[in-house]
Amino acid sequence: MKAVGLKQYLPIENENSLLDVEIPKPTAKGKDLLVEVKAISVNPVDYKVRAPKDKVESEPKILGWDAAGVVVEVGDEVTGFKPGDEIYYAGDITRPGSNSEFQLIDERIVGRKPKNLDFARAAAFPLTSITAWEALFERLNIDRNGADADKSILIVNGAGGVGSIAIQLAKLAKLKVIATASRDETTAWCQKMGADEVVNHRHDLAEEIEKIGYQDVDYILCLSHTDEHWQAMTRAIKPQGTICCIVDNEQPLAMDTLKSKSAGLVWEFMFTRSMYQTEDMAEQGKLLNELSQLIEDGVIISTCNDVIKPINAQNLRDVHQRLEKGRTIGKIAIADWS
Repeated sequence: MKAVGLKQYLPIENENSLLDVEIPKPTAKGKDLLVEVKAISVNPVDYKVRAPKDKVESEPKILGWDAAGVVVEVGDEVTGFKPGDEIYYAGDITRPGSNSEFQLIDERIVGRKPKNLDFARAAAFPLTSITAWEALFERLNIDRNGADADKSILIVNGAGGVGSIAIQLAKLAKLKVIATASRDETTAWCQKMGADEVVNHRHDLAEEIEKIGYQDVDYILCLSHTDEHWQAMTRAIKPQGTICCIVDNEQPLAMDTLKSKSAGLVWEFMFTRSMYQTEDMAEQGKLLNELSQLIEDGVIISTCNDVIKPINAQNLRDVHQRLEKGRTIGKIAIADWS
């Protein structure tokens, strides 16, 4: 079957950084579904895994952690899906990714594709949505049903893939949402997603929220550059508030301000459940099904800003390069095999 993979970890400008390859078609066993992949999306995790290093793979390594497709075969322990079902999912970082014509995926981390979306736009949702959902409702413990209404949240990098979903989910929970952006077009995007206020993350965030009348905020969801914003975030967080980060820090983080405020720091990594085969692994499948309903009901709108065809190495290299420059808005999907 066709796939896009890598043998060497090279700069994305190198035409050998991602290659069109042929690999064996797998067979479904146990809890696995065999999915015919119709569309994929690209996330920062893709280029972070692909980042240059001195390592050579003996077999092509297949990236990709967002897909929508059709079930063509089920393992003997599968109970929730059957051949012909249209699904979407983010996958498991410990297994071969979605940049292949067919992929094995555990049914517990799969949801039914929203009926009102094509495969490309559906593929843009899973990873960012799971990340945003878990960060807000499980790590920050925000009540989905509005019990925390009118509390404030600062979402750093609101125009990115995760930020675009997080703004919508935070508004669904009736929070006051302050998003960050740095360009006119990203500011407009955050407003389209529903942000109440937009401030500039190129400036000191604590000073930025003061300018719009906030002394501090109840929650902070940091979706980029933890080190860069750390000092301002610890100043901006309310006593007994909580900060959630998804990007690794590169330097030690000073905790003194958090301690004096009895404030918390939590991390969100959407692959945790599949990586550690946690007892609640099926929560991701349930989450995706709930999200699918919200999309069908028009409560959550698409964050897909571009669809490219077909799925091949050249187009994937181009999208990786765009993401690495950090100038994208929303999500980019790639559909159909050439």
